[in-house]
Amino acid sequence: MVGATTEDQSFSSYLSRTWAKIKAGESGVLPVLLGFVLISLIFQLQNPKFLSPGNVVNLLVQGSVFMMIGMGQVFVLLLGEIDLSLGFVAGIGATVATLLVAPGTDWPWWAAVVAGLAVPAVLGIFQGSLITRLKLPSFVVTLAGLLGFNGLMIQLLGAGGTIPVASDTINNFANGTLSPLMGWLMTGAVVLVFAIMTFSKDAKRRQSGLVAPPMGLTIAKIAAAVIAGIVLVTISNMNRGVARFPLSGMPWVIPIVFAVLLAWSFLLGRLKFGRYVLAIGGNAEAARRAGINLRLIRTAAFTLAATTAGLGGIIYASRLRSISTSFDGGTIVLYVVATAVIGGTSLFGGRGHPIHAILGGVVIAAIVNGMALLGLPAAVQLMATAAVLLASITVDVVVRRRGETTR
Repeated sequence: MVGATTEDQSFSSYLSRTWAKIKAGESGVLPVLLGFVLISLIFQLQNPKFLSPGNVVNLLVQGSVFMMIGMGQVFVLLLGEIDLSLGFVAGIGATVATLLVAPGTDWPWWAAVVAGLAVPAVLGIFQGSLITRLKLPSFVVTLAGLLGFNGLMIQLLGAGGTIPVASDTINNFANGTLSPLMGWLMTGAVVLVFAIMTFSKDAKRRQSGLVAPPMGLTIAKIAAAVIAGIVLVTISNMNRGVARFPLSGMPWVIPIVFAVLLAWSFLLGRLKFGRYVLAIGGNAEAARRAGINLRLIRTAAFTLAATTAGLGGIIYASRLRSISTSFDGGTIVLYVVATAVIGGTSLFGGRGHPIHAILGGVVIAAIVNGMALLGLPAAVQLMATAAVLLASITVDVVVRRRGETTR
């Protein structure tokens, strides 16, 4: 019997276990997927342009900033903490990178981007250290950071208040497109890495004496990724411009977002750091007794979130081709938290994945985009997003209570 635990589950056994989890409230990403399908169906029936190739690509670009910053926020939420400063941390990262490529400077674009990530990382270390060493609530520390970093950003921008991005390469992060061939190659590389990670994860479970998912399911996941990649590249390569201004090709920002998704998924699922984050979020006291350095891991998580936010801020500046004092980091961070929670990450820690930020970002972008196509005012868009967020938090609380009663 012991040897049997290293074998794959049968497909029927896997379905039974999955159904049991769903009945217990642990439905994973199923609610957000069903929600996205329902939202898409409603908007498509109201306006056939919603699922047009051009609008689908535009939707992904619109949600890219929330997705990027949200992937960093997930690591903080996994600890049962929150970072309310990430919006303005992103703004500072964008401001630093933009200043360093301004006319009169000799900084290459890549060095400016590195600096635009390094400064947010330092801010993350600073806040993480305050939280862990002085045992201050993350809510209070990062709320102070939200206010303070807003002031710092205004100070950096100076009297003019607006600085254009004077680097074609950085502007292309959100506005540039790949050639059709490069789009296929980049997508193929992402899918290949995903396949390797998936097979490797299953193999490691078998080596550890754990039950691995059925091979058929693993192949189905990879096949779904292949199909999604083919569809994405195909619609990206269609002309979504107008007669005089044709536009086609996959936007640079899409492979950038998915590259970070793969990297952070590997970090969370395959490295000790990720396992420690999950352990602390699940039971901090048990993690401490197991010898995990809670202070170091928590500080590292805030640093990772801030660095990721820096990249999100650079993408934001790239999309607008400038950064200014009108940057609303407070609203952005609220959308970022909503992105993670709607996607399936728990506010109470211990459950979450970077993919949740992608899924939640797509849902929020779909709501905003769809309502804009219908000509609905911003007030209605905000209320609709609030309703979806409230429903997601309600599900999260119900799942948590069910889990506590079954222990």
